[in-house]
Amino acid sequence: MKPSFPEAQLVDTPNGKVPKLYSCAECRSGAGLDFSFSMAFQPIVDWNQKKIYSHEALVRGTKGESAYSILSKVNQTNRYQFDQSCRIKAIQLASQIQIPALLNINFLPNAVYQPETCIRTTLEASREYNFPLNRLVFELTEGEEVQDHNHIINIFKAYQKYGFLTAIDDFGSGYSGLNLLAKFQPDIIKLDMELIRNIHINSVAQKLTKAIAGVCREIGISVIAEGVETIEELKVLVDMGINLYQGYLFSKPAFESVGELQFPDLSKK
Repeated sequence: MKPSFPEAQLVDTPNGKVPKLYSCAECRSGAGLDFSFSMAFQPIVDWNQKKIYSHEALVRGTKGESAYSILSKVNQTNRYQFDQSCRIKAIQLASQIQIPALLNINFLPNAVYQPETCIRTTLEASREYNFPLNRLVFELTEGEEVQDHNHIINIFKAYQKYGFLTAIDDFGSGYSGLNLLAKFQPDIIKLDMELIRNIHINSVAQKLTKAIAGVCREIGISVIAEGVETIEELKVLVDMGINLYQGYLFSKPAFESVGELQFPDLSKK
């Protein structure tokens, strides 16, 4: 089952009615949206090499307001255009503030009706802002219900064709989980922060995390532990062999900037 779109957003084409496509310039100006937004950036760190692996673009209000203040305005009518505009904004700002590594962009699977066509805006933005395509990572937010796994797999395959890396965000929290992983193997999975929270005192969470990390290692998928906030959590995860991390322990999201980064000393209690 492919995503449906309201009549107000559809235009006639030789292939039937499809959502209206906007140019890169129109996306930047917010065409099709009645609200504006910006981005904060949070680093994902490589623990072994003590360097930044990537930055995730996180939607914010134009004055740094919460993600919810913007996401609560997204609906069936504007979901497609919001998804496209997020890509433009993330790439534009990442180029301006000179993000030094990969750039993670979340996408809404129910907004992507035809991957090859939707990628056009991303390609235009990459050329215009001189941001390399091979530094883009597209994250599927697992918390959004997806009824058609084949649709998601087609999106991922189209992204990989263009050299983008792919990731499943919030792995373990949503509707897809292991069923999707069995059908398609992304480059990266991000373990849900609820699994990571207080993992040092949760033996079941430790066993589950260790098992997932082990399976991913065997099939060549990188694992990111997100939501790491304490040294105690980090110590347990490092002992499991996990190397990529995201969380307040390293850096909070920084509005329209790369922010400050710290690597904690594990010898401290």
